[in-house]
Amino acid sequence: MKRNYPLLIFILALISLLSGNLTKGVSFAGRIGINLLYKEYKFFKVWWQAALVCFALMIAVVVLLYFVDRSLNGATRKMILLLFFFASLSGLYFTFSDFRSDLSHRLLGERFHLGIYLYWIGFCVISLFYALTTKNRSAV
Repeated sequence: MKRNYPLLIFILALISLLSGNLTKGVSFAGRIGINLLYKEYKFFKVWWQAALVCFALMIAVVVLLYFVDRSLNGATRKMILLLFFFASLSGLYFTFSDFRSDLSHRLLGERFHLGIYLYWIGFCVISLFYALTTKNRSAV
């Protein structure tokens, strides 16, 4: 399958919008904590700001993996892409574990948790996109 960058950007935009919409659903206790203690996380309360941060991070990862993909070939390229995929999966696992064990994170609510899980799923999608698709060859 050839690479379709517009489709990737569209999927990442949808993930970001959905994630931003879910992270704005912070519980009442979570809102109090953000307003009083964790002011640097106020962007999570506004859906478009959270979506924009998510989308910007995903685009940065797309650009990073694009340059990795262009500069490396063969087994080294696949190894780095698989390492990034497993790093994303481990990030998803550790986020899940943290949300289940830390009381202050547990109080943020399930909608917020789902929004954060979508960040990690987006990173997994990016690494799978580069690992499973073939490079576009320019006609000479």
